[in-house]
Amino acid sequence: TAMEKKEEEIEQLKMDCEHFRARLETAQADCVREKKEKLDLRQQLNEAKQQLLQQAEYCTEMGAAVCTLLWGVSSNEEAVKTLLGGSKAVKFFTITAQTMESFVKSLSEDMKQQDLDSDENQFVLALAGIVTNVAALACGREFLVSSCRELLDTMMHLLGAMKPGLCTKFKVLMLMSLYNVSINLKGLKYISENPGFIPLLWWLLNDPDTEVCLHALRLLQSVILEPEVLARSAPEMRDTLPFQRIIALSKSRNADLQALAKELLEDLKILEYEA
Repeated sequence: TAMEKKEEEIEQLKMDCEHFRARLETAQADCVREKKEKLDLRQQLNEAKQQLLQQAEYCTEMGAAVCTLLWGVSSNEEAVKTLLGGSKAVKFFTITAQTMESFVKSLSEDMKQQDLDSDENQFVLALAGIVTNVAALACGREFLVSSCRELLDTMMHLLGAMKPGLCTKFKVLMLMSLYNVSINLKGLKYISENPGFIPLLWWLLNDPDTEVCLHALRLLQSVILEPEVLARSAPEMRDTLPFQRIIALSKSRNADLQALAKELLEDLKILEYEA
């Protein structure tokens, strides 16, 4: 009886063993199939990444070419009026702000590794140049202040986010845009009311590039020469104004920078009278 019971147990164990062996073979087959599927998916992913990279490179190259052409065209007043009259003008400047921001975020810590002639750099410089040309016209200034304030905010933010001495051409174009917008009183009020505007100017005046300093001084002069705006900004300017830096710039070897700094020192005397 004991032997019969053991034989039954052994038979049951054999059946269990066969069952587990069948399950193992099925699992192994599933594993092989899943590995193959993963390999196929990985290959598809790599192909998709490659296609996406090629598309990104194409879009950047096309964007650089088109915007460089548009930069040249935007120096014509009638062309600018036509552009601003289109239904996509606001969208274009919204994308411009996003592209500029993405570009600055992508910059490496060591700009020596950046290819200044790359499509990416040409693309963003062309966009900044278009904004500068548009802002050079009265209708363009009014359009930017009324419909594209996000772009103005982005440019001020980016100017403060980039280290001194880096992307100087890009900085100069953005400063020229802001200066052109400041010719519009509504534009000057909007820019100067930004909480970080005065600290931004002081930050830019410490840039080693003379062009950046020159255009930062021009923007500061716009504030000083507008009584209504100066009245609001005067207390902060008196408390934080980097006189020594401006005095140093008035002794610059760059004739334009020297002349503007000296002129600005004269203009700044109004702060003493108001105090």
